[in-house]
Amino acid sequence: MTDGRQEVHPLEENDVALKLLHTADWHLGRRFPSFEKGQEERLTRARLEAVRRTFDLAASSDVDAVLCAGDLFDEPSPEELWWQGLLKEFQRREWRRPVVLLPGNHDPIGRGAAYHADHPFRQSLPAYVHVVDRRGWELPIGDDAVVYASPCESKAGQTDLVASLPRREPGDERFRIGLVHGQTFDMEDHQTNFPIARGSAAERGFDYLALGDTHGFREVEPGAAAPTVYPGAPEATTFGERDAGHAAIVFFPRDRRRRAHVLQERVGRWTWREETCRSMDELRRLKEAPNLRKTVLRLVLEMELPMAEYDEAERLVTELGGSMASTPLVGVLVVERSGLRLASDAPIDFGSEMTVLQAAVERLRANALARPEVVEKALHHLYTLAREQG
Repeated sequence: MTDGRQEVHPLEENDVALKLLHTADWHLGRRFPSFEKGQEERLTRARLEAVRRTFDLAASSDVDAVLCAGDLFDEPSPEELWWQGLLKEFQRREWRRPVVLLPGNHDPIGRGAAYHADHPFRQSLPAYVHVVDRRGWELPIGDDAVVYASPCESKAGQTDLVASLPRREPGDERFRIGLVHGQTFDMEDHQTNFPIARGSAAERGFDYLALGDTHGFREVEPGAAAPTVYPGAPEATTFGERDAGHAAIVFFPRDRRRRAHVLQERVGRWTWREETCRSMDELRRLKEAPNLRKTVLRLVLEMELPMAEYDEAERLVTELGGSMASTPLVGVLVVERSGLRLASDAPIDFGSEMTVLQAAVERLRANALARPEVVEKALHHLYTLAREQG
């Protein structure tokens, strides 16, 4: 079934025999302890909001099934807030298309886990939601398709879970979809957890291999007879994750000689971005960047400035991050300011009428070598007071 297929182009609706949505790595309940409490709550809540948009996409695309390829929770036994939130998302929908939940290495199945038969989350799931709870699990999708899946039963392992799925039997003309969570052979310098062998889709006779684990959208072995795809996390979890924020819509053509077509669809709203500003012009331009309200920004300042520009830099950073009296321009901001320095020879002139302040400046500068950061803050404070007093 998978040998000799032609590369498929986008299909007309009447050419589509089966349509799936493939998603993974929601990491509901994930904490972000390096951020302030309000920022952490915003990012944690955003993950459930992205799941809602993912299911809205499934509904608007009129897919035949939704495959969720593991790490849906950030841990096996998430707080009730998160499994109740997901349960409400399922219960608010009136559809009957199958939704398959696969335990990953972050949320493996086992006693006490949300997927266990005794857990109230599992017990309260609507009938259309199916949990993969054993190796070689099977679910027919209509008469012409079948999903085979195996769950993670621990947080780490060297078992190739694709190898636990059955090969295509002679005469089986159905669309066969494999669903597992693990790491493929093509990840450079990466310690493999639940390894997936090269050519697994073809070797098992699958028309599509749905994977979870990698947080960026990626097709493994592009051009192979059957697509092997990571949809990535619907929202990034840290800096440096490229191509996060997507789900995959998979179209299976009626012409069985043709390859399934995979469409990458954006569901995320947040962008994680790292910027280093080495001049005031760069910092001023950053303030005008689009979509800052949905950006997680790590801002590194590497500048030595005269007092007037040093003061402007501090005010721009306050505008970006917000204050008690102003709304932040950036959704979540982390500032590394150790490289922001007041030029040691920068003139600070308060004028002849402020001789007391001018004398204080000289005394502070005399101690700059001993405690430079404290002196800079004190000098800036004096400058701010003088500016505010005209």
